[in-house]
Amino acid sequence: MSDERLLTASASPHIKSPATTSRIMLDVIIALIPSLVAGVLIFGPRVLAVTGVTVGFCVLSEYLSRRAMKRSNTLGDLSAVVTGVILAFNLPSTIPLWMAAFGSVIAIVVVKQMFGGIGQNFVNPALLARIVLMVSFPAEMLSGWANAFAWRNDNIDALSAATPLAALGDGAKELPTLFQMFFARPGCIGEACAFALILGGLYLTVRGVVIPVIPFFFVGTVAVFMLIYGAATQENALTFTLYQLLGGGLLLGAIFMATDYATSPLSIKGKIIFAVGCGLITSVIRVFGNMTEGVSFSIILMNILVPHIDRLTAPTPFGVVKEKKSGKKKEGAEAAAEKEAAKA
Repeated sequence: MSDERLLTASASPHIKSPATTSRIMLDVIIALIPSLVAGVLIFGPRVLAVTGVTVGFCVLSEYLSRRAMKRSNTLGDLSAVVTGVILAFNLPSTIPLWMAAFGSVIAIVVVKQMFGGIGQNFVNPALLARIVLMVSFPAEMLSGWANAFAWRNDNIDALSAATPLAALGDGAKELPTLFQMFFARPGCIGEACAFALILGGLYLTVRGVVIPVIPFFFVGTVAVFMLIYGAATQENALTFTLYQLLGGGLLLGAIFMATDYATSPLSIKGKIIFAVGCGLITSVIRVFGNMTEGVSFSIILMNILVPHIDRLTAPTPFGVVKEKKSGKKKEGAEAAAEKEAAKA
């Protein structure tokens, strides 16, 4: 009996990895824990209530919608949990819990499951849910921010603090110090501690879950833009830039939302284009728009462009030679053969 060895041909990708969706999502959850702990310390126990509602309703919405659509159960991949936590991080700690639940249903049912589930949504579910909540309930989403550690003093007046970007835009003299901006400041639950976000980003990078191309170019583009703008309009361009980098949801968006596998480009070149676009749109909205924040809108807009970016930056497959478009006449035997065929 001859020793026959078969060559098995299969579709790409041919790279095998022990990483699974649930493993990646678990790493993301672990990376989010420092920001969750920081949120509880800064804004109080209500952070746990908001996060519990968003996670619970995201999981419930995914289960019920999959059942209604007669699809297999996907709760085990933990993506609904990640969506719930990230949505909570994009909300103020003072938001009514029923609004948080409403946003969770929008994120899972409308943005995710109606487009086929994980990997098939064309925009980030948590971000689009946040935008829906901002448009539907602007008073609750854009005002009534809690000051850092105000929950310990039971000071009601501390629940009307302006976010640092809003105060910066109004020209307020009393801004949080840069130390406070880095460790604890007013804002959404997940964006109040830059240090915790950076820790989470480093964890994802070490684990190989995130390639830091998008965060680097996203934040870097905002930094360059703000330095140029600050040099022309501000007394201290560097300080102005640092407030812009540490304020708002820039780090939260760059590290945890712009890097979403399903809604970001595949190639390195595409990721750079995507990140630079996010940075430019964010900067333009912050500087020239009516809103002090632009991260959510910039990521959503660039999410829509991802299919076009992927098509334009797709690498040439190995062994494929591109046809040269030239107006020159072909020479030699090939040209002669074509002439003879034309005469016949």
